[in-house]
Amino acid sequence: MTDRIQFEAVQPIPALEPLVESFWRLANETDDKKPAVILPDGRLDVSFTSRNHQRILLHGLETQPSQVEIAPRFSMFCISFRPLAAEYLFKSFLPIVPDSISLLPANYFNDTLNDFENIGEFSGLLTEVLSKMLTADIDPRKKRLFDLIYSSHGGMSVRALSENVGWSARQMNRYFQDTFGMSLKTYCSVLRFRSSFGHIKSGKLFPKENYADQSHFIRDIRKFAGVVPKELAKNTNDRFIQFSTLSPN
Repeated sequence: MTDRIQFEAVQPIPALEPLVESFWRLANETDDKKPAVILPDGRLDVSFTSRNHQRILLHGLETQPSQVEIAPRFSMFCISFRPLAAEYLFKSFLPIVPDSISLLPANYFNDTLNDFENIGEFSGLLTEVLSKMLTADIDPRKKRLFDLIYSSHGGMSVRALSENVGWSARQMNRYFQDTFGMSLKTYCSVLRFRSSFGHIKSGKLFPKENYADQSHFIRDIRKFAGVVPKELAKNTNDRFIQFSTLSPN
């Protein structure tokens, strides 16, 4: 990322891809605190933030930018889950309220999570644990729904999703409200916003994909990032964390 903030990620094994997007580590290796902005990105995150990894937090889907400060010499390991993971791995926490943080029991994943010190050990251990936790077959209709949402980068309408999945719009929205506390349309808007990161970082301040016009695009960027596209592109001091971890297109 930069010499200010270090970031490294590992992709999941194929069996976990429907539920897990990535394993990653973020660290401030300087002696200064670093201001940052967390952007909505359509993921559920679980973070391990204490020295012995026993402080485990479940982060709900974001709907607005969050201002944070990364403490000096701070290190955090995280798993970014796709929303489909909610009912298979976090059922007792449903609905997972947007913009919320819940404390998970220290032994939620297993009792030996203090055995990792780097991203390779972390991803390897959690891959083993999650594979054992996933005991139920994934609902093919829900998997199909999320596959379409991801492949279209949030650009398919609720009506089109309903027609392709064979699930009524009312049923899909009820599922999203009961599980994530938001509508399907809102979630698709977040993913559409996230899909614009690469375009903006490469200097394209009006990605035409999935936006009706420029005013619609600017409105969504301002809503989810708190700034206009031009300011997001500048990313002064690398303060927009997810944006900074991208490679230019």
